[in-house]
Amino acid sequence: MIKPILSIIILSYNTKGVLEDCLTSIVRHDKRLNFSGKSLRADQEEIIPAEIIVVDNGSTDGSREMINDQWPMVKLIVNKNNLGFGKANNQGMRKARGEYFLLLNSDTLLEEGAISQVVFWLSSRSEFDLVGCKLLNLDKTSQPSTGRFPNLINSFSMLFLDHLLKKQLIMDSPKEIKKVDWIMGACMFLRKDVFRQTKGFDEKIFMYMEEVEWCYRIKQAGFEVGFYPNAKIIHLGGASSTSGRTAPIINIFKGLIYFYKKHYSKTSLFILKLMLKLKAGSSWLLGIISGNEYLKKTYHQAWEIT
Repeated sequence: MIKPILSIIILSYNTKGVLEDCLTSIVRHDKRLNFSGKSLRADQEEIIPAEIIVVDNGSTDGSREMINDQWPMVKLIVNKNNLGFGKANNQGMRKARGEYFLLLNSDTLLEEGAISQVVFWLSSRSEFDLVGCKLLNLDKTSQPSTGRFPNLINSFSMLFLDHLLKKQLIMDSPKEIKKVDWIMGACMFLRKDVFRQTKGFDEKIFMYMEEVEWCYRIKQAGFEVGFYPNAKIIHLGGASSTSGRTAPIINIFKGLIYFYKKHYSKTSLFILKLMLKLKAGSSWLLGIISGNEYLKKTYHQAWEIT
């Protein structure tokens, strides 16, 4: 059996339908990927030996049975419980045999040749070690998928200015190849050495902010994060979320506090917590005035953790 050059790692939590669509799109829309494990002929240098690893985080919707019945070439890692985004992806990377990894959400659909295009490009660009590609909504509009690290100015912008101006100021979907601070975890291409040296995601973060924290350590270790907009992948978004809009807000608050505790000064952490209290308190008050139960519930919880 030939060793794969690329390992595609897909995390799934009760996403049977979109996971099946994701796997189908990989096989159907990227003919330069070879999952057979057989040696290649001399005239097949444009073919990339690859493997797919699905990490199932305790699904109860038949996802595992679907993989076993319909996708024999997929390597399945089964967890009894939901271990979170970072820990499960780390499991997959530890099992991966390729020199390049692709961390891919189950709620994604490939545009033609997207994966092999990025792998060939990354193999020729030594200045980049981890890259993201262009993420699209279902209507083919661009999704912001890169951002700047959350220093105090950027955190203030995210908490207050984005809402007031009705636009995201610290996240973007660039039109050109460029270096960036961090890329969204829905689609991350990286060299194996990045994982070896940085040990992957911080497993203390269950969900949200984990890719920001990892990219911060990746850059501290001397690697470079980049964005390659020429390859496109549709990202449906939120397919595995079962807790509505409250959990993302709470986890972002928790993630910011954890990030500041780990990487910034105590003074910066103190100022961040003041900003978070102002955000939580003003949004909770707005919920009371407007009778919005979501705002009252969500930002009361947010206030409690700050």
